[in-house]
Amino acid sequence: MRLENFATNEHYHVFGRGAKKEKIFIDDKDRARFIFLITHFQSPTKIYNISWYTESFIKNGSFSTKKDKVAEILKKRSVKLVAFVLMSNHFHLLIQNMEDAVLSVYMHRILTAYGKYFNAKYNKKGHVFEGPFKAVHTKNNTQLLHLSAYIHKNPKELSDWKDTYDKYPYSSYQDYIGSNRWGNFLSPEIILKQFTDQSKYKDFVTESLAKENLDNFQNKVL
Repeated sequence: MRLENFATNEHYHVFGRGAKKEKIFIDDKDRARFIFLITHFQSPTKIYNISWYTESFIKNGSFSTKKDKVAEILKKRSVKLVAFVLMSNHFHLLIQNMEDAVLSVYMHRILTAYGKYFNAKYNKKGHVFEGPFKAVHTKNNTQLLHLSAYIHKNPKELSDWKDTYDKYPYSSYQDYIGSNRWGNFLSPEIILKQFTDQSKYKDFVTESLAKENLDNFQNKVL
């Protein structure tokens, strides 16, 4: 587990990549599995039979989590998921760390659970991810806003989504500019409250150069 003093109530850009730059998301079940983990592991609440939830998502577009389980997770959660995107061989998360250093525990649970699932499914051995996750402290509100834009513009790298990245299903962008598919498991309020409406946020993302400016940084650390 990565031991680091992640500050209480601060926001972090959390990201990781597959070992040897290999894909970590092969099909939609993989992506659904990872989204389940980043949403439902926000608290230490134990959850069994994760495969059932991901199958439900594939079939129905919802994890079908019971209301009492949702309430338990939200009551006990120690991090908040603010934004995310899943690409083929890496991921980006925007996380609010609500308790001292607990971000390490959250990410350890996610990466360990997903790594075991991935190796079992694809009959692989060894590390799925390229070393420990990386986390960069978001120091001010300007960085926070542009980081959300950076995360949400990542699918522009994909030829099939270059001009329709706002509809990419494995990003929280469509939850910011439309209906929130994840309910209170996703917490976009700190971003969206700074815009008069969702269309203004979409304009901000469209005009932001965060993707272009941060790519140089990303190439150095990913």
